[in-house]
Amino acid sequence: MWEILTNYFNYLLIERGMAQNTLESYGRDLRRFVFFLQESKKIDDLQDISPDVIVEFLTRIRDEGLAANSMNRALAALRGFYKYLLREKIIEENPLANIELAKVWMKLPDTISKEEMKIILAQPGTQSDVAIRNTAMLELLYATGIRVSELISLTMNSINWQVGFLIVMGKGGKERIVPIGKIAYDCTRRYVEDTRPKLLQKKGTDVLFLNRFGRKFTRQGFWKIVVGYAKQAGLQKKVYPHTFRHSFASHLLEGGADLRTVQVMLGHSDISTTQIYTHVTRDRLREVHEKYHPRG
Repeated sequence: MWEILTNYFNYLLIERGMAQNTLESYGRDLRRFVFFLQESKKIDDLQDISPDVIVEFLTRIRDEGLAANSMNRALAALRGFYKYLLREKIIEENPLANIELAKVWMKLPDTISKEEMKIILAQPGTQSDVAIRNTAMLELLYATGIRVSELISLTMNSINWQVGFLIVMGKGGKERIVPIGKIAYDCTRRYVEDTRPKLLQKKGTDVLFLNRFGRKFTRQGFWKIVVGYAKQAGLQKKVYPHTFRHSFASHLLEGGADLRTVQVMLGHSDISTTQIYTHVTRDRLREVHEKYHPRG
């Protein structure tokens, strides 16, 4: 069973070109699954796994406190693994065939309102080089909905200044193009022209956003910046870099954008991943109706 799993990981890495972070996440989930089969169920043959065993595994990791997103990632990892097993004729039937996506475990993404976003974006100001850089990073994050890993990996060639588009390298090495918007464009342009040369400190790097040492940001470093400004803004709810991505999507849909367009800008390969934001939008519509309609 472990040998089959190793072969599958090699397939994901070499043939599918899966990103290293995703591969590591899937690896943890699938190794946990195999360990559960062998230690808890005493199963050594993949042919002996029934749908009940799969459900028992998912129930166990849910009861252990696994987050909703992690639950669904684990199920996605299992689905991919079983497709591989069928293709390689290692099994004859897929026990996952009749198991629905764990919607009951799917937590709606945390978002903030447009007004709250405006307050956070105003926090850095433009009174110092660091403030100019932080404003540009926050504005670009909200304007494009990119992931924090994508933001800190941007290079000087990632922006097409002539047409105002951002070229993003997403998961699995997939490239996508996202419009920037005037405010984020102007803030980023100012950072590049006035601030970045000072932070560069004669270092040879094409990374767009630099820390005070003239190096590429870490995820943790930027996470601290976002959390700090959210507290400074006096928001009661928790705000993280990914909150900007969630809010970007929900605000677009609230404004009338179609789901397919939002999917493309977020870089989702499956539109069902994007559809979770429609739940957020419906909740917002209900809230507005109840607040402002005379019969609400």
